[in-house]
Amino acid sequence: MSETRTDIPDLAGDLLSGLRAAVEPDRLLMATVSAMIRGVGYRYALDAAPRRRGVGEPLRLLLAGYNGTRNTGADVRVNEMIRQFRHVLGEDTLELSVMTQDFDRTAGYFPGVRQVLLPPVFPPFLLRECPRHDGVVACEGSMFKSKFADALTTMMAGSLGFANAENKLSIGYGGEAGAMSSAMRSFVREHCRDSVIFCRNAPSQAVLEDLGLRTHSGADTAWTFEPAQREVAHGLLREAGWDGRRRIVVGCAIDPFCWPVRPNLKRAAGEWLREDGGADPDHFRAIYFHERTADAADSLERYLTAFADGMRLAADRLDAFPVMVGMEALDRRACEAVSERLGGIPCLVSDTPAHDMGALVAVLRCADLLLTSRFHAMVCAMPAGVPGVGITMDERIANLMVERGHEDFLLRVDDPELGGRLADTVERAVGDLDRLSRECLAGCLPHLKRMGEMGLAFRETVLAHHPDLEVPVLPAVSPEDRWLQGLPPLPADVLELMNDVA
Repeated sequence: MSETRTDIPDLAGDLLSGLRAAVEPDRLLMATVSAMIRGVGYRYALDAAPRRRGVGEPLRLLLAGYNGTRNTGADVRVNEMIRQFRHVLGEDTLELSVMTQDFDRTAGYFPGVRQVLLPPVFPPFLLRECPRHDGVVACEGSMFKSKFADALTTMMAGSLGFANAENKLSIGYGGEAGAMSSAMRSFVREHCRDSVIFCRNAPSQAVLEDLGLRTHSGADTAWTFEPAQREVAHGLLREAGWDGRRRIVVGCAIDPFCWPVRPNLKRAAGEWLREDGGADPDHFRAIYFHERTADAADSLERYLTAFADGMRLAADRLDAFPVMVGMEALDRRACEAVSERLGGIPCLVSDTPAHDMGALVAVLRCADLLLTSRFHAMVCAMPAGVPGVGITMDERIANLMVERGHEDFLLRVDDPELGGRLADTVERAVGDLDRLSRECLAGCLPHLKRMGEMGLAFRETVLAHHPDLEVPVLPAVSPEDRWLQGLPPLPADVLELMNDVA
């Protein structure tokens, strides 16, 4: 973290920059957040910050992420962060708050944590909420990238920037970095230069270090998640038509061609003024819309057809029960489109209350084979040894599969020959399930080790900033097993996995 800043912000320059960028709403959003961050820094330099933690007080941390959309991966990540933070720092030491876009969609999640509503137009919220805490932890896996929405990265990087402006804890936890627009790179470089970013792979570290950011090796946090009991998954599958005996093939399809999401005031006005009761199918939220290229429809058709053909082939070869799992509410249309091509196979989508994160992960772990375009479907299935064929839109699944040595089972969503290549890949996977399963189990251990080391480094980072915190004494272990101290209490299947592959 930086020393106290005394530079006076160029607020007029920020405002002029914002006016010049008015025709580009994403740039205007960045300029607005930048001006607010500098204003907070000026206030801090004048010793007028609204929150300064006193000795002996709990540490208030704000978790900035993508919760409240029924994104199973995002919710599992934050659930495990909370458990890990409480383990390494002590439950009574912390007062945690987590952002949500919809209270109803996070009802029952994150017990004991205050939930705060993140509005669609978020800069005033960040200006108000971040200074009330002693630090910010950015939680979203796709932390620094323009693939999905510059607005999302602006929110997370901006949250870190507000913390940096007051010399508070500013930490990105278990995230990934990829391609960013030039404006986004400049924004991250300026406002996150004093943050500590724990990256879940080496390529992400390289991207951020190129911007001058401080990075630390880390991992995704979903590896330690304990799903619902197997009986819960079996109940959902039986309701969907499974006979209780057949093997299971799970597919996790997405619409990979609807990104990025960008603000569009003209389209938003059109939505608000509509009188026909219809809706723009690409309306994401508030003033944000999915932005498709001219050939997006053809690309999506090719992807969905190939996905359905791959599911059909896998189910035939294994005499298996096929089921689609929508890991986010947004995935419903894609999963249903694959289902229709297969005569109406069942879809279990996260926007249904019964399909919460525990239930869906339990279903994933019942699979004998997984076809997925969702990163966290693969992560959450691996501790059960479920082999996966990855059909990826970006670097996340690719990085994971390369690490475990399964790049031969990796495909791109935009491959013009996807249909034939997916069929070949499914054939090879079906013929080698036992080996792939063993390698999936073994592939979990390096991530668990890095997650444990990340937890210990997080503890050290916090204590360097708040040395008076009374943290728990961690369990005694041998020096080579010190990483175990940084993991939260582990579910039985993860403990069994570690014993089997050790």
